[in-house]
Amino acid sequence: MSTLTPSVEFRQINEEEAGQRLDNFLLRILKGVPKSRIYRAISKGEVRINKKRADASSRIKAGDLIRIPPIRVAQRPIVSLKPHLAELLADCILYEDNALIVLNKPSGFAVHGGSGLSLGIIEALRLLYPNEKNLELVHRLDKDTSGCLMVAKKRSMLRFLHQALREGHIEKKYWALLIGRWPAHQTVIDAPLQKNILSSGERMVRIDMEGKSAQTLFHVEQYFAEQTLASITLLTGRTHQIRVHAAHQGHPVAGDDKYGDKNANLILRQHGLKRLFLHAAQLVIPTLTDEKITIQAPLDEKLSELLTRLP
Repeated sequence: MSTLTPSVEFRQINEEEAGQRLDNFLLRILKGVPKSRIYRAISKGEVRINKKRADASSRIKAGDLIRIPPIRVAQRPIVSLKPHLAELLADCILYEDNALIVLNKPSGFAVHGGSGLSLGIIEALRLLYPNEKNLELVHRLDKDTSGCLMVAKKRSMLRFLHQALREGHIEKKYWALLIGRWPAHQTVIDAPLQKNILSSGERMVRIDMEGKSAQTLFHVEQYFAEQTLASITLLTGRTHQIRVHAAHQGHPVAGDDKYGDKNANLILRQHGLKRLFLHAAQLVIPTLTDEKITIQAPLDEKLSELLTRLP
């Protein structure tokens, strides 16, 4: 079931909304509208900035007047946050101030919800913080990756952190268990990455000289009989970067069912590993006062216990 907005809406952009792309702005305020409908409205000139046609990539500024046409918005079912999930999220918060939340995302939770009634981290946080109207993910983690995840409370913080990410001013450190013995001398992997969508719809990433530049720093922390525990620093932030670079070197991340070693994963399941062993362990974040905040997320108990059992 859907409803039609009653008439053309004119919306003036405030300081918090300024700086984002037109398409992202519309996707945020017209929740429930298919992306294709929004892009069609932009391309047909139904959406305008200050009475002028605009591209989807146009950046909106404070004071801009946005024309939003009558458009069907799907009525979304009312979803409540179950008490156990609310408690879990609250326990996962590592840092919070008036503009930023950093939480230790559990493995198995998607950052965005899927179809139906499923909730992702961001949807659940919006229910947990009903008075925060501008909660947005600063970046993403794969569903099976755990660890530090940044969520902005204000558009100004989102813009600031996006710029910091683009300029390489945010340090990201991961822990990963790699299959085999990673060479001690091998540190920086520099191999461009290209996204691929398979006929099944599955998203894959591969090494491709035509892809985007990607650099990952690997440092050996501990050797086991058939695995290597490594600390990893992202020098760029590409989709599946660590997983693809590790697999490309012949030492995939343990528990990786997309790029990994199936036989090695089966053996590790016998030791209790039932997830991807990739954890966003630390963030070093700049602030508006030029100071830096260091936030660390401890490994969950199951991963820590696994390390004590490996020969």
